[in-house]
Amino acid sequence: MIFETVVSMIAKQLKVDPATIKPETRLVEDLKADSANVMVMIMDMEDTFNITVEDDAVNTLKTVEDIVKYIEAHQ
Repeated sequence: MIFETVVSMIAKQLKVDPATIKPETRLVEDLKADSANVMVMIMDMEDTFNITVEDDAVNTLKTVEDIVKYIEAHQ
């Protein structure tokens, strides 16, 4: 459930096919997200999942799986 929601949000933000997004997909290297894209995604995820992503955690969220695990741990 969380994975599917995160994939949908990433696909919409970056205008990519959700079928191409896997747990190991890297935001910057694979999906070409820039820092602005990442910040918008983080804000959307904070709103959607009612969490707060700490500033120091942002740099650790490199893959889709990293994001899902972070959300699961902070809900």
